[in-house]
Amino acid sequence: MKATYHKYILNFKRPSGTSRGIMTEKETWFIILEQNGKKGIGECGILRTLSIDDRPDYEEKLQWICAHIHLGKDQLWDALIEFPSIQFGVEMAFQSLASETPFLLFPSDFTNGTKSIPINGLVWMGEESFMKQQIEEKLADGFRCIKLKIGAIDFDKELQLLRFIRQHFTPEEVEIRVDANGAFSENSALDKLNQLSEFKLHSIEQPIKKNNTDRMADLCKTTPFPIALDEELIGVFTVAEKEQLLQKIKPQYIILKPSFIGGFRGTQEWISLAEKHGIGWWITSALESNIGLNAIAQWTFLQHNSMPQGLGTGALYTNNFDCPLDVAEGQLWYKNDIDWEFDIDLFQAENL
Repeated sequence: MKATYHKYILNFKRPSGTSRGIMTEKETWFIILEQNGKKGIGECGILRTLSIDDRPDYEEKLQWICAHIHLGKDQLWDALIEFPSIQFGVEMAFQSLASETPFLLFPSDFTNGTKSIPINGLVWMGEESFMKQQIEEKLADGFRCIKLKIGAIDFDKELQLLRFIRQHFTPEEVEIRVDANGAFSENSALDKLNQLSEFKLHSIEQPIKKNNTDRMADLCKTTPFPIALDEELIGVFTVAEKEQLLQKIKPQYIILKPSFIGGFRGTQEWISLAEKHGIGWWITSALESNIGLNAIAQWTFLQHNSMPQGLGTGALYTNNFDCPLDVAEGQLWYKNDIDWEFDIDLFQAENL
């Protein structure tokens, strides 16, 4: 078996804002495996400043993987415990290589086009008019669950946006999730949660910064509506540490990004623990290209979670790879009449 790695820069169609700043491009890395005339591809979806494996030795670790690919998927996963995005890329590449075609990783009713995955419509931070425009577009597109990034503009304006939605749509008609990305201070968080509760929100992701576990536990105990942990899960590596975190904070939900938490195996560990402790969960992509998104979506369908998942990010980039994934009426579909516009051999040659 031979392995190579390749860097690729994804360009946003429009600068995209979070509470950590504005992004115009997103770096990603691909691992390509070759064996007996077949090829497989995996995506290492790192997000600079957020991924726990945003380290100076990241590319060095990719080189190490390619030199030690003979160790196999499981041994490599164990060796990559501090590099969850590479764990994910390696898992995906081995699954891709073993599959009938490189992009049909987990055959199901989803990949044969007969069933879909409900997803939330993502509304990015920005000027009030831009956020309002996005909300109207998502609702017109048939989304019945929307997720708003909050924490970057004036909080009163964000309340106005939520009031605008609720003036037109009841909680039964449109489910609203908000994601603060840790933007609230520990002192103001509960007051802001109480103000937000007026709008009958489904949940809020990560109201305060990670690693303030005592305060987060207090908030989860006193919150007027559910809290979901997101960044809090990043950098928690062992099953024992994961269980300890959940038992301490007792969140209502956790949000699982395979690129951030150790791929499919790491995600499955969190799911098993969440279900053991009566905690809800859903799966979200982390701005991967359509190659990583495709793998996450196929695997997610097999988890049989009926909640809207966070998998609608494929249209964010100008230079993504056309693929069978298609969003319609708030559902993610796999359209078998649409071909992948990605040639592994050509990509490899162009990116050596």
